Amino acid sequence: MTNRLKAALTIFTLAVLASCTAKGDDPGLEYAPQMYHSVPYEPLTQIKDKDRGEWLSNREDGLGEFYNSNPNNEYEQNVRVPVAGTVRRTSNNVLPYRLGKDDIALAAEIPNPLPDTPEILAEGKRLYELYCDHCHGNGKEAGKVGVVFAGVPSYSSPAQRNLSEGHVFHVITHGIRRMGAHGSQISPEKRWKIVKYVKTLQQQ
Repeated sequence: MTNRLKAALTIFTLAVLASCTAKGDDPGLEYAPQMYHSVPYEPLTQIKDKDRGEWLSNREDGLGEFYNSNPNNEYEQNVRVPVAGTVRRTSNNVLPYRLGKDDIALAAEIPNPLPDTPEILAEGKRLYELYCDHCHGNGKEAGKVGVVFAGVPSYSSPAQRNLSEGHVFHVITHGIRRMGAHGSQISPEKRWKIVKYVKTLQQQ
């Protein structure tokens, strides 16, 4: 009896394993198919037709493969409004910069969120030499590109010496006069580090 039971279990196990094998158009037997065919909630699409892609679907809920609206949300929307009172912050807990190009007076009141440390100043100098040096040079004399585009001011001139860190950050972000905007090329944190170094050039 024991031998018969062992033989039966062996045959059963082999049958189960064989049924899991996918061949040709046969997908085989899937364990927990909802893990492989989860319902996608794409934030940039909204397909509310529950029969869309029915010919292709193998979903457990019987709906079309392309139906992707979220029935748990109002209007079956996939994109949700952020919780009231919450604002996304950057990795160093800084609020996103929302001021527009013409809000330079408001920008002047914004303090630099980064501390005055030798490490940040050194990184600011490196970034300045990478992104700014070709036009602004050493802060007193324009760089090679800045010479061509006459009018690059000296940071230590009376008009530039007392500009606040918020003002400088805003100009780097949105540009001013001949200077183009660099907000899309340089992250906010890197811009603030550059500002730290610019402050040292203002005191030359």
